[in-house]
Amino acid sequence: MAENDIKYIAHAKKDSNDEWREHLLTEHLAETARLSGEFAQVFGNSDWAELAGYWHDLGKYLPEWQKYIRKQTGYDIEAHIETIGGRPNHSTAGAVLSFQRFIEALNPECGLSIGRILSYIISGHHAGLPDWYPDYAGGDLQNRVFLHNELRLNELNKIKDIEESLEFLNRPLPSGLPVGMKGKKEALHLWIRMLFSCLVDADYLNTELFMKPQQSELRGNYPDINELKRRFDRFINYKQESSEDNTINRQRNAILSSCRDKASLAPGFFSLNVPTGGGKTLSSMAFALEHAVKHDKKRIIMAIPYTSIIEQTAKVYKYGTDNDKDIKKNINSGRTLFGEDAVLEHHSNIDPDKESYASSLATENWDAPIIVTTNVQLFESLFSCKPSDCRKLHNIVNSVIILDEAQMLPPEYLKPVLSGLRTLVEHFGVTVVLCTATQPALEGTIGSQLAAFEGLKNVASIIESPDELVADFKRVNIILPDDLTVRSPWNEIADELMSYEQVMCVVNTRRDCRELHSLMPEGTIHLSALMCGEERSGIISRIKTDIEEGKAIRVISTQLVEAGVDIDFPVVYRALAGMDSIAQAAGRCNREGKLNKKGKLGKVVVFNPPKAAPPGLLRKAEDASKNLLKPGRGISLSPELFKEYFKVFYSSVNDFDKSKFIEKLVTEACEFKFQFRTFTQNFKLIDDQKQKGIIVWYEGERYDSQDLIEELRKSGPDYKLLRKLQRFTINIPERIFYKLLEDGFINDTETHGYAVQCRQELYQPGVGLMYDPAWDSSSLVY
Repeated sequence: MAENDIKYIAHAKKDSNDEWREHLLTEHLAETARLSGEFAQVFGNSDWAELAGYWHDLGKYLPEWQKYIRKQTGYDIEAHIETIGGRPNHSTAGAVLSFQRFIEALNPECGLSIGRILSYIISGHHAGLPDWYPDYAGGDLQNRVFLHNELRLNELNKIKDIEESLEFLNRPLPSGLPVGMKGKKEALHLWIRMLFSCLVDADYLNTELFMKPQQSELRGNYPDINELKRRFDRFINYKQESSEDNTINRQRNAILSSCRDKASLAPGFFSLNVPTGGGKTLSSMAFALEHAVKHDKKRIIMAIPYTSIIEQTAKVYKYGTDNDKDIKKNINSGRTLFGEDAVLEHHSNIDPDKESYASSLATENWDAPIIVTTNVQLFESLFSCKPSDCRKLHNIVNSVIILDEAQMLPPEYLKPVLSGLRTLVEHFGVTVVLCTATQPALEGTIGSQLAAFEGLKNVASIIESPDELVADFKRVNIILPDDLTVRSPWNEIADELMSYEQVMCVVNTRRDCRELHSLMPEGTIHLSALMCGEERSGIISRIKTDIEEGKAIRVISTQLVEAGVDIDFPVVYRALAGMDSIAQAAGRCNREGKLNKKGKLGKVVVFNPPKAAPPGLLRKAEDASKNLLKPGRGISLSPELFKEYFKVFYSSVNDFDKSKFIEKLVTEACEFKFQFRTFTQNFKLIDDQKQKGIIVWYEGERYDSQDLIEELRKSGPDYKLLRKLQRFTINIPERIFYKLLEDGFINDTETHGYAVQCRQELYQPGVGLMYDPAWDSSSLVY
């Protein structure tokens, strides 16, 4: 067969009429390049992204790959494959070409350096961005391109002999690095990730258009930012007209107006410093929408520390409330906020019965106009090498990012996190809003001595006089112990708590939570992460109802209630901790100002628990608070207090770069030598490498996990079933996991590798998983 008669295909499938359809390689390369270039146009680098698209699948011209795709799909069952190890390599040819073309155009030294840019992107478009040096277990770019140099050059020469490939091989090289990026060592790794994102998303979308056209049609059908602003304004007008005229609501309206006024300022960094209960969920969105319309931003991303708050926040944005009864009323009356068609939740606990297929597709590339996600999802994607994580990055460009509870940015990763945010603002058109009641000290020099580094600059305050707001929103008196060196035993704390009808006590560890709870009368609620998500959600709902109805209720909880969980106690006790934690606990007290109407304030009691906080950051936070607090005197939760607190706290942090950001991604950046994969392994905001999940027995409101486990056992895992089981999963340390496995409390042999509870005593409703978090022996806590 003559070369002109050969069909070089990228993909093949049978249509509904059982006829074969070919996705021609020329079409796939051209369309991927076009789409990749469109994505990169928003940050001015269409030339680089297009070239990556033209070159990414050049290896599919190799005869070995053409035989493989025909045999694998059944398109040509007679195709004879002579490859070792199955699937032939198709992504290295373009990487080799990149070095070859840039060396020819420039000089060996410069060409070798610049050639790495597209080589990383092309070689990694399936396997992930590689390291340059062989620090990671295999797959580094040096070995991949140069170890079998003669073989790789021979493969490239084979491709060059195919006339059809020449229109792609001979494409012009980009004119140079983007304006403003030269010499920006900390920014270059993210620029490469953005190009990588454009290529990966374009490749996936073009492949999907051919392989699954009906799925492709579900994408991108969203209201635009202008329409969302109209929906928001309509909702706010109704809310303000129907709200009670009181001091707190007037202050919330003033905050909202300030957010709208400041939205016209130039893009950059902003801080929204609002006391707890000040309505920052809606006010921050008001700023983001006004700012997006004014400066032509294309989406709004809300990043939140905890999954539990995501569910609450997403409900507010979709329906205008997080109360399930009120949601139904709002839907029936047509008074929802943005609606389900505009808001994407991206986290692990999405309800499969409520999530649309289009929504699940949108989690792949974040093309929805409003994203509600976790800090972990945002930042680990920003520093990931994986195609599935990076695919969404180009849709972060030209957006507004709201970092809710910004004080919870992890100190050990603060250097890469702030560098990433700075790069997004300076080079990719992003506006960042640091939204919190306890603003951390992120400007100027952060830390001290060898750990010190430069933080953010030119952060514009949205609220002109945050100190005045603190006075206006004063709803609690905070009472400190007379002597911060004296510790209170748990039985004394329990006796004090029993004197109140409605009270919550927040402690530092799960072990503390269990100890104190064991001393409380029957009916006291226990709340911790050793309880599955399904049970925790039900308990929080019950707490809200009991408080509203004036019933007696006492709660002992870990810190999980502090960030955004909307509960309102008249009295809150808080074990001594960082000032930000004390303030967050205070935010659960007299939250709606109901006591103010009676001429009273909420009561927040800070006590010194029997044992110090665990060594590490929790202990440093406790010590920083002790340095600032004056025993026996009340405190005002002012911005100045938190600024001073975080300075003291950060000065005690030994390392803000636990992941070795400077070493792996910055030191040799000007030569484009990056350790992408190694850094991804290092950058884990949650240490999931030492945690394993188990599915426990619990009968929830809609599902009994034992029924779901039986379904898993009989039918195996599927997407919807696993999403349901996620609500009944608890993560525990590996050493505990393997001990429970050894002792027969859990088993994974009959449930397709998923570990499930198999003894009744392991999980106790109302308390959770029955083991001691500090456990290092064979005994469980019964």
